[in-house]
Amino acid sequence: MHSNIGIIISREFSERVAKKSFIITTLLMPVLMLILMAAPALIAQFSTPSHRRIAVVDQSGLVLPALIADKSAPDYLSLVASSAPVDTLLADDETDGVLLVGSDILSNPSDVKLYLRDAGSMALEMGFQSVIKEVVEAERLKNYNIENLSEIMKEIEADVHLQTIRVDETGESESTSSAISFFVGLAMTFILYMFLLMYGQMVMTSIIEEKNNRVLELVVSSVKPMQLMLGKIIGVGLVAVVQVAIWGVLICLMSAFLLPVLMPEALSQEVALAGAGALDGADARFNPELVQAVSLLGSVGYIAKLFFMMTLFLIGGFLFFASIFAAIGSAVDNIQDASQLQSFAIIPIIVALMFSLSVGNDPNSPMAVWLSMIPFTSPMVMLSRIPFDIAPWQVWVSLAILYVSFVFMAWIAAKIYRVGIFMHGKKPTIKDLVRWARYK
Repeated sequence: MHSNIGIIISREFSERVAKKSFIITTLLMPVLMLILMAAPALIAQFSTPSHRRIAVVDQSGLVLPALIADKSAPDYLSLVASSAPVDTLLADDETDGVLLVGSDILSNPSDVKLYLRDAGSMALEMGFQSVIKEVVEAERLKNYNIENLSEIMKEIEADVHLQTIRVDETGESESTSSAISFFVGLAMTFILYMFLLMYGQMVMTSIIEEKNNRVLELVVSSVKPMQLMLGKIIGVGLVAVVQVAIWGVLICLMSAFLLPVLMPEALSQEVALAGAGALDGADARFNPELVQAVSLLGSVGYIAKLFFMMTLFLIGGFLFFASIFAAIGSAVDNIQDASQLQSFAIIPIIVALMFSLSVGNDPNSPMAVWLSMIPFTSPMVMLSRIPFDIAPWQVWVSLAILYVSFVFMAWIAAKIYRVGIFMHGKKPTIKDLVRWARYK
């Protein structure tokens, strides 16, 4: 028995691993991660805007001094005061644009126009808007005759960054972020969603093709239907596991060796301080969420843990749903007939994805807990909860229920499979499938 299953597993695995599509998709994910890691450095290096010379016609006399005194103005921008008409200034080849500020800018803040000879720049436009907004607000505050009002307003401004600390039963504390946990869980959920659909339908399609070619009828003469079904499911499942394992190893290597090289030195220092718990939020140059996100991306242990848990739920979820897809594939003669029946497998996967999107609101809500235990939804819902550092017992109970449910589902699917592979020419109904499953 074991040798027969091993032969089927080996055939299904080697046949798919050797395909170019497997190699391409396996390498594509780490490349995308590499691009995301390198994007900030590449953008900073290659996207420096070209030098621009902007003539400023300030009819109010208030905006130009503020623009010149603006310390945040980029080095590539040169401002030149002028009172000439706009058409004349634009005719000058050395002038790239004209900023025209109306005399009634205080009463009409929209009385400002930027004329450019080439494509606009979002950074340039937002920079001008920000300075003009500050000038108008400062001048309007003077009408209240309160001494040092602008300084008072700046002093009362507060930029609050809430730091969440998770304290476990042993008293150990760890900095967490719900936003980062949500996006990490969402990424893992989408990966699992893609694998369950793609590889589950791969099992179904393979069975339909071999059934039409009458290959199954020849194979079952020497291999039991149960062995054949499990061999196909396990063989295809190993392909998915190998792909995820390769992704995990490559991403861990990039996290350990590539990310520190791409990270700016100032950000690297803040990440180190945050890891040691010595980062003062008041002195931080970068957003705390960014610092924590980079810190997690640079933690090989954290990434390895996530991929390990994702692999466990991938195996359990795939075995469970692939059994359903295998039963459907054995019961029909073509893909068109399978489209209606496979909704029994696809709809729960889609429902699980939809509920996973809402887990971030409260990962410990009764709905989230129960859906992470029900095998039809647990693989994806639980993966979306794991980054929130939920109680470990919930994870292991969910896994136990999922794997036990696979055994039960495989037993039912095998009953349908052993009858369905010999049925041709008639599209089965739900009653037929139930009747086949009840055969002894």
